[in-house]
Amino acid sequence: MYYPDELIEEVRSRNDIVDVISGYVRLQKKGSSYFGLCPFHNEKSPSFSVSREKQMYYCFGCGAGGNVYTFLMEYENFTFQEALKYLADRAGVKLPEPEYSREAREKAGRKAVILEINKKAAMYYYAQLKSPRGEKAYTYLTGRGLTDDTIKAFGLGYSSIYSDDLYRYLRNGGYSEDMIRQAGLINTDEKKGVYDKFWNRVIFPIMDVNSRVIGFGGRVMGDAKPKYLNSPETEVFDKSRNLYGLNRARTSRKPYFLLCEGYMDVISLHQAGFTNAVASLGTALTPGHASLIRRYVKEVYLTYDSDEAGTRAALRAVPILRDAGISAKVVRMDPYKDPDEFIKNLGAEEYERRIRDARNGFMFSLEMLEKDYDMNSPEGKTEFFKEAARRLLEFEDELERGNYIEAVASAHRVSRESLEKLVAKSAVSAGMARPVSRPRSSGDREKGRQEEGGILTSQKALLTWMIENDGLFEKISRYIHPEDFTGEIYREVARLLYEQHENGRVNPAQILNHFTEEEEHRTAASLFNTKFRELRTKEEEEQALKDTILRVKSHSINERTMNLDPSDMAGLQRLMEEKRSLESLRTLHISID
Repeated sequence: MYYPDELIEEVRSRNDIVDVISGYVRLQKKGSSYFGLCPFHNEKSPSFSVSREKQMYYCFGCGAGGNVYTFLMEYENFTFQEALKYLADRAGVKLPEPEYSREAREKAGRKAVILEINKKAAMYYYAQLKSPRGEKAYTYLTGRGLTDDTIKAFGLGYSSIYSDDLYRYLRNGGYSEDMIRQAGLINTDEKKGVYDKFWNRVIFPIMDVNSRVIGFGGRVMGDAKPKYLNSPETEVFDKSRNLYGLNRARTSRKPYFLLCEGYMDVISLHQAGFTNAVASLGTALTPGHASLIRRYVKEVYLTYDSDEAGTRAALRAVPILRDAGISAKVVRMDPYKDPDEFIKNLGAEEYERRIRDARNGFMFSLEMLEKDYDMNSPEGKTEFFKEAARRLLEFEDELERGNYIEAVASAHRVSRESLEKLVAKSAVSAGMARPVSRPRSSGDREKGRQEEGGILTSQKALLTWMIENDGLFEKISRYIHPEDFTGEIYREVARLLYEQHENGRVNPAQILNHFTEEEEHRTAASLFNTKFRELRTKEEEEQALKDTILRVKSHSINERTMNLDPSDMAGLQRLMEEKRSLESLRTLHISID
């Protein structure tokens, strides 16, 4: 839903950034700012700074920075909308209710009731586990090495041997049979009548990212079938778009997830200190899962069962993750079946070593592919490399594909040139070859990337200088204008900053409110927090400022010259004047006083 800028700013201004961050980080006042240990990287001495005056935070160690919305988006992995709602609730600001149709209102009402029923059911199952009725289930869980703290943290429970126990409990609580059925907690049989879906099983509540109970998994304690029974899909539970343990893993500070197959694997790993473990919910990994994961991390370690089925599942998962922009590695569990068994027998330290030794997902898939070919015969080896070449074509980025070609050639002791030719031949056969164009040398490409990165860094530096020092804004703005910044976000941030200066009140925290899309917000926040190399003297600072202004202005003039309509004589005249001004600027002295 769209919220007006005024409301977004009201919510931000009513949530003091020092007060909010103090709930996550221990801060101590030093001068006009507050300092603590950065929550976004490991450090021993505080370099994380929070300014009450600017309502911004910045880490001098890792460069993280932004306003109170940015902090919650980074720390809690909230979307902008989620951060806004959290802060609005915290400040007592009522957000306008979205306008729903009658059908949508009814659906929202049903979802709310189902979530209530699920919460009540989870509390009931947990109470049953702790009661004399649940002794067998409790012994089963502790026998598998789980502590009371872990059982409580994951809300594990027990469904009793009485097949309508939960149903009667919920009916007595005032919930209708129809809504209990829509929650997926009961079935109906001609002979039995209404009966609980789960009975005489250990219960695993399934929670969404906001820790709301959306479904359940039930495991038998003996050899009965099915071993696991899961809630059916409901209005609140879509197993292809949720992950078990995500509500806890999303707050882990690790930059990757450990992706498992089962509930017990996730719980055992969390208990062993690997709090970034998640699992799909009784289904193979889907693009929906990958999209959900991509919101939190860009790397996944697949720690599936070591049997043939687990290997096949890992091989299916690798391309799904890659298509979502997530790199995948495969952790081997042998000689044990799964992470739960592995941790119990070899411990957390050895598991950590297996993570360090994890195989790249694509390279692992080729290792498994080899088993399908007779690598001792020329024919078998040739067919293997043909298939490997076809798979290498799946990497659309030329640089990435080249790196994998080099890695495959090295691993299989063939020349890179011959493998490149085979990949090119496969592209032609598949109709994927592109028209021939004069190739840029690798040196030209690298130079182009460096130039692009350099000019963006220079633009970031100017924005940071102008925000940090009002006096520098006056000097920089004589030569640099918003249209000199390339890239839509850079230019928009500059426009808003110049506009604030014209109105006499600079408020960088408010500028960030303008960017409500996650990636845009993070990019905009980074523009205010450029890390400078250490400049030891005033003369060095002045020279760096002048060089940066010249670089940005020169790049701007060149870009506009290249895109100028040849018939635009007035535009050409303006550019000529700017070029003359640029040349005169080279001889001027710019003071930072």
